[in-house]
Amino acid sequence: METESEPYVRLATLRQLHRVVAELNTARSLADTLQTVVDGIVVGLGYELACVNLVRPDGDLVVAAFAGDPAAEALITGRVGSRASWERRLTMGENWDGLRFIPHTEGWVLMEDDVPQWHTDGPDPRFEDEWHPEDRLYAPMYASGGELLGVISVDRPRNGRRPGAWGREALQMYAFQAAIAISNARLRANMQRALVRLEREQQALRASEESFRQAFEYAPSGMAIAEMGGDQHGRLLRTNDALCRLLGRPASVLRRYSFSDLVHPEDIGTLLRTSAEGGRAELRLGRRDGTYVWVSLRNSVVADAADGPRFLLTHVEDIEERKRHELQLAHRASHDSLTGLPNSAELRARLGARLCRRPQSVRASAIEALDAAFEGRDGYEGHAAHGAHGGHAAHAGHDGPPVGAEAGGAGEHGFHADGPDRYTGADPFEFPGAPPGPSDGPYDHHVHTVAPATDVDDGTKGLAVLFCDLDGFKSINDRFGHHTGDAVLIEVARRLTTGVRDGDTVARLGGDEFVVLADGLGAADAADLAVRLRNAIIPPIRVDGRAVRVGASFGIGWASCGMSADEVLRSADQRMYIEKRSRSKAHRRAG
Repeated sequence: METESEPYVRLATLRQLHRVVAELNTARSLADTLQTVVDGIVVGLGYELACVNLVRPDGDLVVAAFAGDPAAEALITGRVGSRASWERRLTMGENWDGLRFIPHTEGWVLMEDDVPQWHTDGPDPRFEDEWHPEDRLYAPMYASGGELLGVISVDRPRNGRRPGAWGREALQMYAFQAAIAISNARLRANMQRALVRLEREQQALRASEESFRQAFEYAPSGMAIAEMGGDQHGRLLRTNDALCRLLGRPASVLRRYSFSDLVHPEDIGTLLRTSAEGGRAELRLGRRDGTYVWVSLRNSVVADAADGPRFLLTHVEDIEERKRHELQLAHRASHDSLTGLPNSAELRARLGARLCRRPQSVRASAIEALDAAFEGRDGYEGHAAHGAHGGHAAHAGHDGPPVGAEAGGAGEHGFHADGPDRYTGADPFEFPGAPPGPSDGPYDHHVHTVAPATDVDDGTKGLAVLFCDLDGFKSINDRFGHHTGDAVLIEVARRLTTGVRDGDTVARLGGDEFVVLADGLGAADAADLAVRLRNAIIPPIRVDGRAVRVGASFGIGWASCGMSADEVLRSADQRMYIEKRSRSKAHRRAG
């Protein structure tokens, strides 16, 4: 009878197996899949109790799902058995084509290990294939790579017998399908976690980008993003409102430029030497109105983890006021506080810049070199014999460019206000070819300064040093006080300044002594200049409604390489005293 019904039993079992396997793939989460596995064993495979022991990341196995007995489920669900104890069990007993059966005759040694287990009551078996309450049957589940995923434990077959060949095969097939379902459920769970993590990262990235955008757009100082590498290296990709306001250009226009297009020509070397990562530089950038503004640049690289550096983020800080104060401090250190003229230290520095320690014997080609250096320069010959000279000398910061430069033209940059704050982008008193100071090296690095050999104008041009000492100034100071004396000095400085060319230096040594440096003059030119300056000083000076007059004595010296600045000034001073003594006191005092 049993033999005749075997095909029917197999067919019914197969239908049940098909149904529960189909349900395995409908679970939405790993926990639902595990519970479906044990429920399918109880419902479809004919066991009263079923349990899934799942491998944890640390290798131990945890009771993840239980079906068939609520009391046993509450007792052991969530409990953990060590990997070593489970490996011991899976090597004991009988191997049923992938299943592991441990009969009660051997299982008693497992009563004290740490694997969670339950105990059922029942009578001792009467037949050889009857199920004993202490029998154990395990169905290991393996992933496609061969690693252990977990173990299915079953107990108490409903027919009371140990499973036959078909029952074993059905359990083995079910364990194989359960392993696939659990792997898929884990994959879905990992994907869901990855998607959640990705969404959180994207939200954080969007929040970070928005924070950066707001910090970039609304920063009080200028910010710019420039391209790195390629044909468009350095081109501005994005600028904030502060930088647009600073440079007076809209963002759409700035995107056509790079910083190298905007930087002052004299600062291009500074820009190119500034490193991309952490580089700092102070330079001038051009504004829309043609002026230049001092800024501090700080660079940082916006890098891509895969492709390397992508963009250059530049912070642009307006340092115009600081530079203005620095120029003011430098001006105060090098100029007389009363008259605004260069002081003694500045005079010596400018004079020393034209001199080298060339031996006096080296004069063979000096005339030719000097003529070549001053070829085409305007001298005093073209000026009228009478009347004041046009232009301004170094006075109160109105230092003009060297003769031949276009004052106020395209070469003038930076500060444009009159006074000590004015900045033209270059020191107008740095003579062409002048070395930074006296040099003992080769003499071909600058044009040597030579002096006319005699007082006769033989065509030699040189650097004339006119030493001026006021006559009658002490009596004005004594009679009318220092206030009047200061006013006289200021007016004398103004008259001297307006009486020389652009590029000439008028300096105050101290007291009532002034010095004029005039380059490119012959002996007759220097004498003519001294006369004109003396005539400019003689007219009365009105102070507080009172007219006072001073005279002036001039001594003409000549700067020459091989001399020091002090030697040149001492020579001019001595000539001034000779000239002063050669005139009577009445003639020295101009009224």
